[in-house]
Amino acid sequence: MSVQHSILEIFSDDNIAGVAFKNKSLKRAIINYLDDTGDSTITDLATALNISVPKTTSLINELITAGLVKDYGKVDSKGGRRASMYGLVAESGFFVGVDIKNFYINLGLLDFKKNMVTSQMHVPFKLANTNESFDQLIHIIQTFIGGLSVNRKKILAICLNLSGRVNSESGYSYSFFHFNEEPLSKVVERTIGIPAFLENDSRAMAYGEFHTGNVHDEKNVLFVNLDYGIGLGIMIDGHIYRGKSGFGGEFGHIPLFTNEIICHCGKKGCLETEASGQALIRLFKDRIEHGSTSVLLKNKSLPADLRLADIIEATNNEDVLCIELIAELGEKIGRGISVLINIFNPELVILGGTLAETGDYIRLPIRSALNKYSLSLVNNDTQLRMSKLHEKAGVIGGCLLARNKLLSGGLIEK
Repeated sequence: MSVQHSILEIFSDDNIAGVAFKNKSLKRAIINYLDDTGDSTITDLATALNISVPKTTSLINELITAGLVKDYGKVDSKGGRRASMYGLVAESGFFVGVDIKNFYINLGLLDFKKNMVTSQMHVPFKLANTNESFDQLIHIIQTFIGGLSVNRKKILAICLNLSGRVNSESGYSYSFFHFNEEPLSKVVERTIGIPAFLENDSRAMAYGEFHTGNVHDEKNVLFVNLDYGIGLGIMIDGHIYRGKSGFGGEFGHIPLFTNEIICHCGKKGCLETEASGQALIRLFKDRIEHGSTSVLLKNKSLPADLRLADIIEATNNEDVLCIELIAELGEKIGRGISVLINIFNPELVILGGTLAETGDYIRLPIRSALNKYSLSLVNNDTQLRMSKLHEKAGVIGGCLLARNKLLSGGLIEK
């Protein structure tokens, strides 16, 4: 039996009973314990899981035979006799995260011990709700997998992060690639031949940042994704909050303004209409038309394909107009985040996404707005930090979510 078959068998939800079911449950418990705590002795495992030492030894030996657990050698023990340390085998399985942006894709490969093996960032791509865009996405994923040094059969799951409305449980995307009745996750799985899952991009970024980024002991964390749109990943008591239909976190569509700008959601006055990357590009062009100047002007005209990344780069190169606009956006974003702080009373708010790459240019006006608009007693308990993982937050989160799907028997992370 292959290692991959062993993993899928242990974490499947097949209807079995009796001793076989009990052994499978105990193996899951051992793997999850080693996953949470790291390498362990048989004695410690037996104590933690309330299993007899002989039974634990038998199960460990079966997991070693299956290639999932390894004896990492002897360590000193309290009784004087050296005991063996057992841990997961990193190369027993791998997981792929695919973080889909407006103009590029980030991809990564994670091993079974949660080490990022490799990543490929900024692969050119144009996100659109078309068959051509979907075919290009599949080609990019296939090319990435084909170029890996690991056996394709060892890739156990893939997670795709998409912006907009995504139902992680059903596998449907309601914003992109909804061409037929079959869930998008099933279409990808059938096309690529590897179990596939979907996640909203902001939630994936929040998950990656929470587990490997700028989170310390905090359990209640909001991750604000500032990009072409504005997204929100919500972590409550250390777990992702998705809402009943999977659409929780539509922060960008809070009707915060009384304007006549129609948002892409079809409503007017959304936060995104005045404080998102799309809004920044519109405001920038409007200021240029009214006589403002910028380093982005070439021969008195703007590039035809002006992108958010261009304005971010100009901001960080001290372009006055860009800095002013980022400050204006920061004040509006801070006003919106104040609403979140007053509702959730979180321990931590993390700013991530493309706009967050301007650092203090956007952080300081957001901080100022929080002081102005949020309740002081609530605000004082909330820290504000920038993303530590930056561009890799989503791809790391996607890899971890794909792995979590498998280790939870294919269920949604609770």
